Amino acid sequence: MSREVRAFAVTVLALATLGIGAGLLWSAVSPRAPYQVTERGLVLADLSTQALIAADGWYAVITGGLGLLCGAAGWFAGRRWMLGVLAGLGVGGSAGAALTYWVGSTFTIGAVTVEAAAVPGVKIVPGALALTANGVAVAWPLLAVGLFGLLEGMHGYRESPLRQPYGEGPLSGPPGEYPGGPADGPLDGPADRPLDGPADRPLDGPADRPLDGPLGGGDGPGRG
Repeated sequence: MSREVRAFAVTVLALATLGIGAGLLWSAVSPRAPYQVTERGLVLADLSTQALIAADGWYAVITGGLGLLCGAAGWFAGRRWMLGVLAGLGVGGSAGAALTYWVGSTFTIGAVTVEAAAVPGVKIVPGALALTANGVAVAWPLLAVGLFGLLEGMHGYRESPLRQPYGEGPLSGPPGEYPGGPADGPLDGPADRPLDGPADRPLDGPADRPLDGPLGGGDGPGRG
C-alpha cells in the first residue's frame, strides 16, 4: 500500500510541475483578444475576433498532448503500481490543467499584439487569456486516464487465453506439444495393464491331469 501511495504522490507532483510549463507555453503562443478601455472598464473591441477561439484551441492542444504523453509514460513506467498511477493521472491531470490556466492567464510571455478596427480616440489593449469553452479543461486528465486504460486493455487482451481461435485449446496441438496432453504421460488404458484373463492362467482342465485310464499307467482294470 505504501508503494501505491508513493506512486500516486509522485505522479501528481510530476503532472503539476508540467502544468506550470504548459501555462507559460500557452501564454507564449496564444493571441490576445482586443479590448477597448471605457469608463465602464474593458469591453471587447472586436466582436468578430478569433483570438478567444484560438486561445481555447491552443489550450486543448497543449493539455491534450500532455495528457496523452503522461498516460503513455505512466503505463510504461508504473504498471506495477497501477491503482496509484491511475489515480495520480486523474488528480494530477486536473491539477496540471488548473495550473496551466492560472499561469497562462496571469503571466504574459513574449510580445503581445492585438488587431482591431481603428477607431480615433479609442485605446485598445490586449486582454488576459481566458477559456470560453470550459470543456477543454478536462482534456488532460481524461486523455491520460483513457490512454492508460486503453494500453492496459490491449495488453490484457494479448495475454488472455480467450485470444486463441475457437478449437485451439491446450489439447488440440500435436502430441507432446502442450503439457498435460494425452502423450505427456504413460498410457494407463487397458492395453498397458497385464492381461488377467483366462488365457494367462494355467489350465486346470482335464488335459492337465494324468491319465488314469488303461493307457496312463494307472490302476485301471487293464493292468493285470
